[in-house]
Amino acid sequence: MPRPSPGEGGQSAVTPSEGVGKGWGPHLEMESLLALGGLVLLRDSVEWEGRSLLKALIKKSALSGEQVHILGCEVSEEEFREGFDSSINSQLVYHDFFRDPLNWSKTGDAIPEGPLEVLRAMCARTGPGPATIALDSLSWLLLHLPCTTLCQTLHALNHMDSCPGNSSPSERMRVLGLLHEELHGPGPLAALSTLAHTEVTLSGTGDQASACILYRRPQQRPIRKTQWFSILPDFSLDVQGVSPLKSQPHPDAYTSPVDPTTHLTFNLHLSKKEKEAKESLTLPFQFSSEKQHALLCRGLGQATSHIFYEPDAYADLDQEDADDDLDI
Repeated sequence: MPRPSPGEGGQSAVTPSEGVGKGWGPHLEMESLLALGGLVLLRDSVEWEGRSLLKALIKKSALSGEQVHILGCEVSEEEFREGFDSSINSQLVYHDFFRDPLNWSKTGDAIPEGPLEVLRAMCARTGPGPATIALDSLSWLLLHLPCTTLCQTLHALNHMDSCPGNSSPSERMRVLGLLHEELHGPGPLAALSTLAHTEVTLSGTGDQASACILYRRPQQRPIRKTQWFSILPDFSLDVQGVSPLKSQPHPDAYTSPVDPTTHLTFNLHLSKKEKEAKESLTLPFQFSSEKQHALLCRGLGQATSHIFYEPDAYADLDQEDADDDLDI
């Protein structure tokens, strides 16, 4: 998908350093995705790729002075670093699982501990200050690792305040996970959605990209909004419009409502002539006045019916009264 073009109408671009430290407020912006912390799911599709937004958030974290670790699984390191200037690339710690993830070439360049051990090492870190880890992508990890194991590791990263050395919420790990939701079933998607503090579902029309953002905070109702934006060539965000915040009264954004009355093989409504024909029809189980007259007023010459019973030789005839012992 071509990268979204910059906005028109004199709208100013949001620089990567703006708004990173903003907290939860009535006017949430795209830059607050990093300020909330926790797991941020970037759900893309075939129509709208999410790697550009992932790189824009990585640049924002790097400019704010955070440690940035990248687990690269789907593209090469050279392709991922393309578009960043030297000052940004120098702050990125790239863990390459794309070139030789299983060390088949025996060159020693592969990371022997694997992606899970890298994530667990990030949970056990003791360095000061917040850090961001970008997963490119969660879909690759789900296809190569057990879903339960991956979810347990992400859960540990979400609760960095319980790990040794992290005593304040500002030192929590921020995890950015790129997820190609069309590759997975409802089970893994629901599990990751439960762990996520923020979900961003990408879509759009034409050259305009939109992000349906779902925010979750403990002991509060989820809040959803839609943000229109563009990504500039230097991976800065150009925010172009925000829909009003509202509580989540409907299902997730990736499930669209289906009209059950479409493509039916029968009519749900009757015409005026069909209604008259239906009302004039007498059903066989209806006891009408005509049937009552025919039963009560038999005409002359109509034969009456009788029942004759002739027991056979083996019939068991009981001459006693069956209710004799009841003293009736």
